[in-house]
Formats: sequence, structure tokens, C-alpha cells
Amino acid sequence: MKINRTTRGAGGLLAVLLMATGTASLMAQDPMLQARPLTPWEISSIPVAGAQPSGGLHTVGLGQPAYLEALVAIDAPEGAEVTWALTKSPLGSINALEDSPLGPEVPIYNRMEREEYKIAGRKMLRPSAEGQYTVTATVTIEGTPTELTFDITAATYMGINTCTLCHSGGAGAPDVVDKWKMTGHASITQRDVDGITSSHARESCLACHATGYDKNPLAVNGGFDDVAKALEWTYPAELVPGNYDAMPAKLKNVSNVQCESCHGAASQHAITALTDPEGSKAMVDVNFMAGTCTQCHSGSTHHTYGMEWETSKHAAAVVEERSSCAGCHQGIGFIDQTKGLEPGTEYTPINCQTCHDPHDAANPHQIRTLADVTLMDASKPGGPTVVTEGGNGKLCMQCHISRRDAEDYVLTTNGSNRFGPHHGPQTDMFVGANAVTYGKDIPSSAHYGSIEDSCATCHMQPISTTDPGWPNLGGHTWEMAWDGPDGRVEMTAACTSCHGEIEGFNFRRKDYDGDGIVEGVQTEVRGLLDRLAIMLPPVGVPKPNHSATNLGINSSWNKQQLAAGYNYLFVVEDGSWGAHNMSYAVGILEAAIADLSGDANKDGIADWWQEQYFGAGWASNPEAAPNASPAGDGMPNWLKFSLNLDPHVAGVVLPDGVVYANGKALGGNPAEGAAEIRIYTAAEIAFSTVVEEEYQIQATSDVSGGWQNVGEPIPGTGEVISYLTPTRHNVKQFYRVVHGPKGS
Repeated sequence: MKINRTTRGAGGLLAVLLMATGTASLMAQDPMLQARPLTPWEISSIPVAGAQPSGGLHTVGLGQPAYLEALVAIDAPEGAEVTWALTKSPLGSINALEDSPLGPEVPIYNRMEREEYKIAGRKMLRPSAEGQYTVTATVTIEGTPTELTFDITAATYMGINTCTLCHSGGAGAPDVVDKWKMTGHASITQRDVDGITSSHARESCLACHATGYDKNPLAVNGGFDDVAKALEWTYPAELVPGNYDAMPAKLKNVSNVQCESCHGAASQHAITALTDPEGSKAMVDVNFMAGTCTQCHSGSTHHTYGMEWETSKHAAAVVEERSSCAGCHQGIGFIDQTKGLEPGTEYTPINCQTCHDPHDAANPHQIRTLADVTLMDASKPGGPTVVTEGGNGKLCMQCHISRRDAEDYVLTTNGSNRFGPHHGPQTDMFVGANAVTYGKDIPSSAHYGSIEDSCATCHMQPISTTDPGWPNLGGHTWEMAWDGPDGRVEMTAACTSCHGEIEGFNFRRKDYDGDGIVEGVQTEVRGLLDRLAIMLPPVGVPKPNHSATNLGINSSWNKQQLAAGYNYLFVVEDGSWGAHNMSYAVGILEAAIADLSGDANKDGIADWWQEQYFGAGWASNPEAAPNASPAGDGMPNWLKFSLNLDPHVAGVVLPDGVVYANGKALGGNPAEGAAEIRIYTAAEIAFSTVVEEEYQIQATSDVSGGWQNVGEPIPGTGEVISYLTPTRHNVKQFYRVVHGPKGS
């Protein structure tokens, strides 16, 4: 795996890669030297004694720590030696590298790097003088040394007034200050001391809610605490409006979360910009790593975003070197794509800055884009589907779409193991578009028009830190279900306003797959997938586990099979098993099944099955009739078709309610090929229902005795419900159905 790691506009990390490898592309097997972020959550939960948070920046305030770590490939031989040296220091520095407080129990920060690297050594630098430092780590593996370097800029805090001189459209620098002023970051100190944020704000909040606040006695660097001390300002005892207006101007200059909170102390950057504007870029950090945000947004009970994101799939986004793919698979690539640029392939996970613009509050929550989404179904009459609704969830829709025009794709593409909608058709499914419809009008569920923030409403449900599912569910995990140690937990709160109180997503509604049993809706969709899969090559062979791999599409598939296979994969790769759009998922699967079935005489048995077992002249063959039993075992063709059994192979009639069995040796060892099917007698109870009612099936062997419940209560659907229950161990059995209002 090759990973490109750069920090745009900053020389530090890029310089490391160039010096270490001679290229900006770093092969995973090469050693690496980097600065590690450290979050408040890690400090308290691991714990890390004597440490303080860090954004992992290469630009730090005087007296503030840079946690350095040398990494080697995870499969490198044990015993790698690291020799550390401070090979460059500014005039007046009294620094030496210190032992890092981060022990082996503190993992590598980036989850993808954890899969490729292990820690060879760690050190800490807490600079004492302004200027440039160079740390050199020589990593020796089996006698072969590799020299790595890392540049650190130590500086003091200048405050927003200095940044504004250039970054409000002057001096050719990006105009970001005016937009930043509209963000919540730009006023958080003000809202705290004025009592707007909370009645519980206190001085300790300034560690994140002001610039350069650091009470460590070594950190004298012009940050908020140093200015407050010089001005003898103390935190207000009473939080009331007007407190911020009364603050000294010099203190306001370093109040709130401003430029240097994320880019590092900037005195060296500002001074150098006067004489060397291009060179000054290396003296301030501009990176796209999560540590910039999680140095604050990852700790305590109400700063949980970082901990949630850490468990998400986005935090371990795959490495992607192709710009055509990097626009969705790489954090920086997505940012470039939203700006209309060629997506860069520098590796970052899909993190905070991918989705939120730190400088711009034009959209809610500083979401980077809420642009309308045009699907790929360009061949559709009237042109492609344009998604205009969806609220904040339209951010997710920028990437979670099919990359195919389904109708055109199946006609022009040959089958292969890469065939399909390209892994993420959630938006297409949600709005009910861009599957193969066979010219039919496939209905959609109401989710698209009724859920205000679409994806975000359901997948980002808030969850308390005291919930047993936290931090694996809700919020910035984007997960709605989690298989925890005590069983599966599903986030159904967002569903209840429409669906009422439900315990999970797989609630019963209707027998979609036609097996005569009303099961959970997701089970029904899986049943339809099974029905469709068995009709695809190799015909008659089940394809369990519902995946593209198990479907095995190849160049031998004809266009009819590819169309059905596309719909199969469309549902599988959507991943919700119908929850996103039950009507559309069921509709496109039923349409594919109907197209493959080709039941010309409408006898309920697919033509392909009858032709397979009875030859081309099956239509005039009495043995091919639905109720015929050519094996003479009393099992009709329609039942053997349903079970995908050979109609010419007789079953074995056995006692104890067994009406059919097959297999090499009844009771034999399945591992030796003695797989067996047994069909037992059962009772079908069918009853009409109404939506407001709940129904309970009961049974007894003696009407004068007590009645026992059979299964769980069944919610009414307004239609006839069919329920099957085994009878094989009962000589006689009586059934009844009782009902009442739901929950009674």
C-alpha cells in the first residue's frame, strides 16, 4: 500500500517525507517520523499521566509539547533501534529532547496507520525559544539505518488582529477572516462569559474556547492566560451580558477559537511574511488531519464527536491513489472535488474537515456543501434524476450514489467480478431511482419526501454517553445498529414518529417474498434476494450471504441475467435491506424475478424450471403440470419448484409428521455429503387484520384445557395474515386467534 501524506501550505511534514524517502509518496514499509495528536479523551481514558492535549501540529507555542513518534512497518523485525538528536535549534534555545509521556498503551493515532505500522520510539519537544527546530531520528533495522527528520516551528501567539492584516483579502492571502467571523468558533469566549452558552461555563473551558490558553508554567507565549495575567483579568463570577464588552481589547485579541487555535502560534509566520511570503508558509501549519479538531472535540460528556468518529468506517477510509476515486475515498480529495478541482490523492481519512468547512458558516453546522445531487441515470426519459431535497443529508449524498446509469450499463457492459452499481447506491435507493425497472413504474416509500435531513436524521441520532451503545452508535459514528456484548442494539428513535414504537428495523408488515409467512421486512427482502439468486447462473444453486462475490457474475451471463444481477447488487450494496426504501427495493427485485421467471402460462412455476426438468416440450407434458408428481411420492411439482428440488427424485415418507425427505443416508453425516431436507406437516392459520389491532395465535390439544400462546403478538396490517406453525409432534391441535388494541 502506498500512502501520500502531506500538509498543504506547510513545510513540516512534507519536508519529513522528502528527506526520508526522496519523494512525497511514502511506501508503507518505509520508517516514518511524525507528530502525534493527543486528545483530552485519551488523556483521561487511557490515561496518560503528565500529558496535555495536542493537535499534532508542526507549529507550536513556546513551552507547548510536540509528541514525536518514529514508526516502522508492522511486519518489520523486532528490536528496531532509534537514535534521537536535536540537530537544529534557534539561538537562545536551552532545549533537549525529553522522554515522551506517551507509553506503549497509547496507540498510533491514525487507524489506517495502525494496520501498517508499529511504534519504534517516542520523544517530546517542548521548545523554549522562537524559531526552527529539526529533530532527527535514525531508525536502525537489522543493521540498516534510515535517517528521518521533522521540522518544528516554535512561536508566540499574535491574535486575530495580526491575522486580519493579510487574511481579509490583503497582501494576496486568502480572504478567510470575514467568513470565519460568522462561525460559532469566532464568538465562543464571548458567549461563555456573557452566559449565553451555558450557566456552567468556567475558566477551565478557556483551554479550548480561547487561543493559546495554557496554564503550564513553561508555556509563556502570549496566549490568553498570559495576557489575562498581565492585565490582571479574572474570569467573571457572574455570567451576564456585557462581560465580554468589558474585557480589555488586548484580551479580546486572543479570545475565541481563532486562526492560531488550528494553525499554531504564528509569530514566525507573520514576521517572515514581511520579507519572504512564500517561505512564511512553512512556518504555520495547514493540515487536514483530525487531530486539529479532536484536540478539543474529543473529551468529557459533551465533546463527543471525536470519540464517535474514531469508531466509524470513515476514520479508516481506504488509501486511494486514483484521482477519479479520491474525490470520495480521501478526505482532501473530497474537499478538492467540492471546489471543482482535480481531486488530490494525499491520504487523509474522511474526517471533520472533510465534511465541515472551518472557515465558513454559510451552511448549517459549517457543512462543506449542500449542493443538489445529480444521479447517473442520464438515459432516463426527461434526463437524470436531480436530488433537491434531503437537508443536511445532501452532504452524504455527494458520495453515496451509484456510479452507473443502470439501464445503459447493463446493455453495454459485459459481466465480470467488478460488475454492479459500485458499492454505494444509498442515495439512488433512498429516492427510488436508477435501478433496472423493465419499463415499469416502481413505487417508492415516503422517506425521501418526509425525512427533513434524510441521512443525517437517522444515521446521526444523538446518543447519551451513558447509553450502552455509545460510542459505537449514533452521532458521528453514523451507525444505526451495533452488535454489542449483550446483543444487537438498533437506533429506532428516529423511526417512531411515523412507525410507532418498534423494537428494531426488522418489523413485520407483509409477506413480500411469497413464502406464506409474514416475517420482518428486512427478512422478507433477504427472502426475495434468495429467490432471485437461485434463478441466476448457475441456475438452481443457492447463493448464500448476499454478496457480489457469492453471486459470481462473469462474462457468460446474458443481458437478461445481468439486468437482474444489477438489481440484486443494487439492493445488497445499499446495505439497508429495504429500510431506506422498502417499496423500491421490493419492486425492483420482484420485477427482476418476473423477468427471469417468464411464466408464460401463468401456472405459478417458472418456465426455466419446467424446461430444465421436462425439456423443450414441457408445455404439453402432463408431468410438468403444477400438481403432477412424476416421482410418485405425492409431492407436487409446485412444491418441488418452491424448494428447488428435482421433481423426478422421490422423497422418503417417514413417521412423526415427516411428509418428505431426501439425502444419501437419512441421519448421515452432512460432512460426507449426506445433506438432508425434511418437510413436516404444519398448520396454516390465516386471518384478516386491521392496523390498530394486535393479534395473538393460541393453541391447545384439548378445548377444555388451557390455551397457550404460539409465537409473539402480530401487529395488524389491514390485510390477511398467514401464519404457519409446526404440528409434527401433536396428534391433534386446536387453534384460535385473539386480538385487541396494540399494546393491550
